[in-house]
Amino acid sequence: MMSMIDREPQALDVLDDAGRKVLFTEARTANTFAEVAVADDELAMIWELARWSPSAANGQPLRVLFVRTREGKERLVGHLDEGNRAKTLSAPAVAILAYDVDFHEQMPTVFPARGDMLRAAFADQVGAREGIAAYNSALQTGVFLLAVRAAGLAAGPMAGFNKAGVDEEFFAGTSWRSQLVVNIGHPGADPWFPRLPRVPVEDAVTYA
Repeated sequence: MMSMIDREPQALDVLDDAGRKVLFTEARTANTFAEVAVADDELAMIWELARWSPSAANGQPLRVLFVRTREGKERLVGHLDEGNRAKTLSAPAVAILAYDVDFHEQMPTVFPARGDMLRAAFADQVGAREGIAAYNSALQTGVFLLAVRAAGLAAGPMAGFNKAGVDEEFFAGTSWRSQLVVNIGHPGADPWFPRLPRVPVEDAVTYA
């Protein structure tokens, strides 16, 4: 019988060149958007991909509010930095990415083997939950942006907004806290700024 040591390692699929271009090397942050609606099934596809992101203990604290109506965007733009307002009003869809401070309530569902124990352990640790939720939702946010690209759409992430104002406007009375605003749609006229340089490999990567 073949032992664990003798077994061949599992071969994983490698993303092809076209996929790498869509997700990484040719993907850009969009600054203008075409007047083409983003459909419900496109938003559903984004979340279906994004929800598989890794997170500590599979806690999955990321939450999303999709804003598509003119009324919803006008409620949002008052809390954005002035330079971000026109872009958001022109975007067919806008995602307010948030984290759930009470993510621990879902632990029995997302981590059945230890969920009850984890939920009880975090019950009185609001500060710890805040830090864990913020960090892990940031990991999930990166995957969310890749999911937008994988769905054939362009993303325009923006951190320039009043988080307290957005939380009061959209999440009052809930355990959600805003993290990032992402404009979503098909790129419009002259959507890209010139490609900026990357940090040189020798300054970013080392080995031990």
